Amino acid sequence: MRQLHPTYDEKVDPIVAYRYPNDRPWLRANMVSSLDGSAVRDGRSEGLSSAADKEVFGVLRGLADVVLVGAGTARTEGYRALRPKEAYVGVRASLGQRPAPVLALVSGRLDLDPASQLFHGGGERTVVITHASTDAEARERLAVVADVVVAGDDAVDLATALDTLAERGLSRVLCEGGPSLLAAVAAAGRLDELCLTLAPQLVGGDGPRVVAGTDLGVTLSLAHLLEQDSVLLSRYVAG
Repeated sequence: MRQLHPTYDEKVDPIVAYRYPNDRPWLRANMVSSLDGSAVRDGRSEGLSSAADKEVFGVLRGLADVVLVGAGTARTEGYRALRPKEAYVGVRASLGQRPAPVLALVSGRLDLDPASQLFHGGGERTVVITHASTDAEARERLAVVADVVVAGDDAVDLATALDTLAERGLSRVLCEGGPSLLAAVAAAGRLDELCLTLAPQLVGGDGPRVVAGTDLGVTLSLAHLLEQDSVLLSRYVAG
C-alpha cells in the first residue's frame, strides 16, 4: 500500500496513517463506493470490497473504541458481536482501550432478536441505541443481553447518543453506516472524518450512494490518499 497524498511514500503503515486524534472525541465513518457511485454490489457492500479495503477495515476497527452501525445494515451485512483481534492487543493496550471495540446498534424500531449473534460471543457487551417511543417490553428484552441507551423522544438523537458513549469512555467512534445513518451523523454535525474506499468497478443499477436521505452541503478536506491494486483509499476530514 502506497501513499499518493499529501506526499508520496512507497510503503505506508496503516496503523500510523489512521491513528485517532488524542485531544478530543472523534467520529470517523468508513464506506466503500464503486466508480459510478454505488454503495453496494448485489445488494451488499461486501461485493465492492478488496484486499486493500479489508486491510483498512480491520485497522479502523482495531483502533476504534466503538463501532456504530444501523440495525438494518447489521442484518444485511451479517454483523456479529465484536471479538478481540490478536494483531491489535498491544496497540489497544498502549492507548488505554478495551481489548475489543464495542458494537453499537442504532435502531428506531427495535426489530432485533436478542438470541442473535449480534449479542453473543463478543468481547464486550453490545449497545443498542434507540428512542423513548419504542416498545418498552422490547427494550426490556434487549436489556438482558445488551446495554440499551435511550436518546431522543420520537427519533434517535445521535448527538445525545454519542455524548453518552463518550461518557462511557467510548470516544473513538467508527461509523460503518449504512447510508441513512451516515447522513444522520453528518446532519447532526458530528462527522469528523470520512474514510472512503473507491473500488475500481462499474456497477450500474440503482443502488444507494454512501450517503442517503437528506441534503447536507458538508465540505471536507482530503487528508490522505492511499492506493493498492487500483483501489483508492481516501481520508477526508471536516473543517
